Amino acid sequence: MRNKINLRIVIPILLLSIISIVSIYSASLYTSPSMGNLTLKQTIWYLVGVVLVAIILRVKNDYIFRHSWILYIAGNILLLGLLLFGQPINNSRCWIVIPGIGSVQPSEFMKVILMLVLATMIHNFRSDYKNPNMLEEFIFLIKSFIVVLIPSILTFLEPDTGCVFMYLIIYVAMIFASGIRLRWFITAFIVGTLLLGGILWLYFYKENIFISIFGSSIYYRLERIFDWKNGSGLQLENALAAIGSAGLFGHGFNHTPIYFPEASTDFIFAVYASNFGYVGVVILLLIIAYLDFNIILLTRKKTTDTNQYVIAGIIGMLLFQQVENIGMTVGLLPITGITLPFVSYGGSSLLSYMLLVGLILNVSNEKERTYRYK
Repeated sequence: MRNKINLRIVIPILLLSIISIVSIYSASLYTSPSMGNLTLKQTIWYLVGVVLVAIILRVKNDYIFRHSWILYIAGNILLLGLLLFGQPINNSRCWIVIPGIGSVQPSEFMKVILMLVLATMIHNFRSDYKNPNMLEEFIFLIKSFIVVLIPSILTFLEPDTGCVFMYLIIYVAMIFASGIRLRWFITAFIVGTLLLGGILWLYFYKENIFISIFGSSIYYRLERIFDWKNGSGLQLENALAAIGSAGLFGHGFNHTPIYFPEASTDFIFAVYASNFGYVGVVILLLIIAYLDFNIILLTRKKTTDTNQYVIAGIIGMLLFQQVENIGMTVGLLPITGITLPFVSYGGSSLLSYMLLVGLILNVSNEKERTYRYK
């Protein structure tokens, strides 16, 4: 059967790709020459992403679900290999450097892999237990959490705290979509709040004890996150100045008035806002909202429950990243290094999003069927 392309998904992504390339070009003034031509690279990554979408449309989602555990094992091997043999870049072992091509970040692809594995786990659990009791749900929660915990630990040690946040967001969104008892979320919230409160108490009032338990690396990562409270730091201050001075229509294309680090990645929204002003920001937000809304509409489509779980994970991930990235850029949320999907520069992150686009388009095409994945 010939694939039908859902233009309500494709058109906003096409518009976001144009915004991405234009903004990255505008940010090139403040980008290190050692990084090469990021505008050209992002264009190439988008073209490669289109090829990946075409491949996924051909192989179908159920085939990918059947091989999700192989992908999971391979992904964890890559993450472990980075810790053991990876080349440090900016004191992090997050990238596999491929000569002549660039660097690949396995943690970005692990987000997609976790969606696939969790979707198959939830599907099989629901197939085995039509009306599970509390013990059966608890055992399933422990098993699924361990599946998320393994790559989370490996990614945290790189360190890449932003991706760990995303793993947990994906997990919560998909478990919530599974229809599991609400009391588990209430219990997890209470336990998590108590643990986080204890950790933060040590951080603010017992620095020496905190560092002796968790190490100085985690202490300074938390310190960076909490810098947002007083709006301090060159990155945030200059980004706010660039956005605040943009006015209704901005300074114009390729006229970013002030330097701030990570202009083409974490703070790409500030570059775009400074160039195109309030009107440009409204247009961008409308495009993002339109894309999200049409992905959410797919939850009403009659398709496999496995596809529905994946859509839940995608929605949770995209909404969190969009809110967090824009929020941290304007000083409303902590700076975590989370990028803006389809807009920020990044080969691995962009390819991971395009993989998700392929899955989304397949969901749009597929009719309701029954599968069992083992």
